[in-house]
Amino acid sequence: MENGTFLSAAEAAEYGEFKRTRREAEIAVSLHKIIVDASRREAGRDALKAACGCVRRLFSYGVLVPPVLASPAKKRLAGSEAYVVVRIGGAGETLPAVKRYEAKKSVSQGAREILLSPCFSALKAGDLAYLRRETKKVKRAVRKLPLILSLEDHTLSEDEVALGVRAACEGGADGVCVRGEVSLVLRALRVCAGKLRVDASGVENAEQMRALLKAGASLLSTDCAEEIAEEMYRMAREEAGRIATVSFPPDEGSSPEK
Repeated sequence: MENGTFLSAAEAAEYGEFKRTRREAEIAVSLHKIIVDASRREAGRDALKAACGCVRRLFSYGVLVPPVLASPAKKRLAGSEAYVVVRIGGAGETLPAVKRYEAKKSVSQGAREILLSPCFSALKAGDLAYLRRETKKVKRAVRKLPLILSLEDHTLSEDEVALGVRAACEGGADGVCVRGEVSLVLRALRVCAGKLRVDASGVENAEQMRALLKAGASLLSTDCAEEIAEEMYRMAREEAGRIATVSFPPDEGSSPEK
């Protein structure tokens, strides 16, 4: 095919199958980096059941839930290696002591990772000292468990996201989560200089997922994991099919097949 190399129909089919198998292995690795988002206010027990089922089918990293669903999520994922990630802090304007209690309670109910909503007004005001203190207090509460600072709000500018990344670094957090935009992932990676895990949220399709992973995002949260997985596997099958069915000119001097 390339560089003047031609394949027979059988060789093309074999090569197509090889490409499909390899691509599906790559897809499985990518799907393991997904956090299935069930943290929205309208997400109840039925939504949690569907999300946890999705995590098990895709062997995803885990499920993101509010504190009230931490214990049920732990039960539904029992026996798996999936993480229960709990989003605490509400809109961000609760006191650090309240967030600290919420984090400790979530850990006792099964959280294996905490996603902290920082003080939004402090971010907007550029109050790094407050954000750093708040992060430190919550990190002490969760101890060795990963603490990720949520910087996903759609009204945050790149500079405000960068301030949040600095607060995460200086406050002892383990990572940050930004909106699913390549520019924000790259900015966060530059600011933290490799000291933090950088995740992204709001992933809607396979193309966006590939771009974010290529940019350096570690984990991706989405509420449409099944659709993304289906899209990725379909693309792998179509690619293999194109390779297997491509026709090549017959060898010079031979008569064409009928």
